[in-house]
Amino acid sequence: MQQKMKSNIKKYSFKQGLPQEFELVGIGQLYNNHSAILTTPHRAGFYHILWFQKGSPTHIVDFNPIKIKPDTLLFLNKDTVQRFDKKGGFDGKAILFTDSFFCKTEADIKYLRSSILFNDLFSVSQIQMSKTASLFAHLFQLMEIELENEKDISQPDILKNLLHNFLLLSERERRKQNFTEIKKSADLDYVMLFKDILESNYRKLKQVSNYANKISITEKRLNQATSKILGKSPKQMIDERVMLEAKRLLVHTYQSVKEIGFDLGFDEPTNFIKFFRKHNNSTPVEFREQFALA
Repeated sequence: MQQKMKSNIKKYSFKQGLPQEFELVGIGQLYNNHSAILTTPHRAGFYHILWFQKGSPTHIVDFNPIKIKPDTLLFLNKDTVQRFDKKGGFDGKAILFTDSFFCKTEADIKYLRSSILFNDLFSVSQIQMSKTASLFAHLFQLMEIELENEKDISQPDILKNLLHNFLLLSERERRKQNFTEIKKSADLDYVMLFKDILESNYRKLKQVSNYANKISITEKRLNQATSKILGKSPKQMIDERVMLEAKRLLVHTYQSVKEIGFDLGFDEPTNFIKFFRKHNNSTPVEFREQFALA
C-alpha cells in the first residue's frame, strides 16, 4: 500500500500562549487528542522527556524502533523525527521544554548540549525506572503544583531548577544502566562542538576542512578526536548526517530525488544518487519504494 507522503516533514513549534515554554502533559490525553499527528513522523523544535507508565508501545525514533516497557523514561532531543505507536494502549506523562526556557546562562547551554540524556553518542537515552521511581514522581508532582500557582517573577526559575534536578537524577540513573561513560577530555569537547556545528551546516559544508577551521583546529586533530571517542572519521560523521536527512526526506515527503539532492547541497542529481548508493547499496528511489511498501 502506498504511503501518503507530505511535501515536508511536519515540524511543530512550542504551543503559543503559555506563561513560559515549559509544559507537563498526559501522554494518553495527548494521544487521544492528536493521534493523527503523533502517529505520523514529525519533529518538534523542543525537548521531550516521555515517561511511559502503562503499556508496551514501540516508539519510532529516526528509523529505530524502541520497544518500551512500562515505567520507562525516554529522552528526545529537539528536531528528532519520531512517531508514536499506532496501536495506542499506553499512558504516562511528558515534560516538554525549549532552549529559551532552560538556557538562562552559558553554563545552562553547555549543560544541555553535553547532557548524556539528549546527546548520547551511541543511542537514544532511556531509563528503566527502579526503586527511584518515587523520587521522579515527587519531582514531577512539585512541577505540577508550581504550575498551578499564579505566575510570578520566581516561577520560571523554580520550574527550571526542578527540571534541572529531574535531569540530574536521570543522569545518575542512566549511568547505572548499561551506559558507556566517555571521560571528559579535549577530545570529547571537540566532538561535541563538531556535532553542534555539523547540525547547522551539513547541507552546505561537506569538507572536513570547513569544520576544522570553524573549531580552529587542524583536520588531523579533529580526526584524532572523533576516532578516539566514536571510532569514526569526521568525514564518516558528515556523510552519516547527510544520509540520515536524505532517508528522512525520501520516506516522509514526496519531494523528488532531484529536489532532495539539491536541498542537501548536491548540484547534480547524479552526484546525489552516487553518494546515496555508495552509503546504502541502493538508489534513493529503491530506498523510498522499500518503505512505501512496508
